[in-house]
Amino acid sequence: MAKALVVQHGPGSGPGRWAGWLAEGGLALDVVAAYEGDPLPASLDHQALIVLGGGYLPDDDARAPWLAPTRALVREALDRDIPLFGICLGGQMLAQVAGGAVRGEYGEPEFGSTPLTLRPEAADDPLFAGLPARPSAIENHVDRITELPPGARWLALSEHCPYQAFRLGSRAWGVQFHPEAEADRIQGWSTERLGRYGRDRAELHAAAVRNEAAESAVWRQVAARFAALASAA
Repeated sequence: MAKALVVQHGPGSGPGRWAGWLAEGGLALDVVAAYEGDPLPASLDHQALIVLGGGYLPDDDARAPWLAPTRALVREALDRDIPLFGICLGGQMLAQVAGGAVRGEYGEPEFGSTPLTLRPEAADDPLFAGLPARPSAIENHVDRITELPPGARWLALSEHCPYQAFRLGSRAWGVQFHPEAEADRIQGWSTERLGRYGRDRAELHAAAVRNEAAESAVWRQVAARFAALASAA
């Protein structure tokens, strides 16, 4: 079975439902809890790289010293054309490493199940082709990409955050949202943090539960496509 290296940045940000979906597609996960001090490899010996979300900017090395070696792995995956999927912080890191820009505490934050709009460029994308034009996904961010890297293919946006999904080359994707997160993950979010932005955790959770079946159908398909791509690499 093919293997993906998964970089985890915090206790509440694991691969979630994607672990099972990717396994169904023949892609096993080698999860490194970098935030706990688990060492990252100096070089990729995997068929894919997945970088998860976390409460840091991509270059916040003072607070999270493992980010520098993670960026090096992202750079290696790009250079070697290894399938790569970056989620939230991981998507921001991909953008920054490739020459885009990321800003902290910028624009309107997004929390909970959020409508997205696919752009025309998604129509022939290996992962996004044929998805509903207006899917939704769980969001949990106050930082964002403000400039895509040169040559990036812009795939999706939301009302308040333009760069929700993009692709670099043929096998590297970054997303701002959380396709791996189930609705119940919201119950672990800080009520104090959400309150600072005027959001109620119970309301966010209830809305995500209502949308979960539809969201699962969409993002399971994307996970299966990524697994197939990595398994064939």
